Amino acid sequence: AERIRTLGFPAPGTYQQFAALTSIDETIGVPSADDMVAILTSDNETVIRTARRILPLAQDADDESTASLIADRMVIHEKTAWMLRSLLGH
Repeated sequence: AERIRTLGFPAPGTYQQFAALTSIDETIGVPSADDMVAILTSDNETVIRTARRILPLAQDADDESTASLIADRMVIHEKTAWMLRSLLGH
């Protein structure tokens, strides 16, 4: 939100706004522990794909601050996805 505001745009602030922007599906019910790990793995991989898709846009716009923010998030989600996959035996 801070980066969006720094760039001069209003940041989403309600659940409805966030829900409209997300590419991660909401889980209904209470999944088993193994299913939870699988869902978390998939969701982290979705964030990684999104980051990889938008990173070049920030780079092309010469927006190094946004590019750095995206790259930093990508590192965190890649490590998390790797750790979760190891729990699943993949």
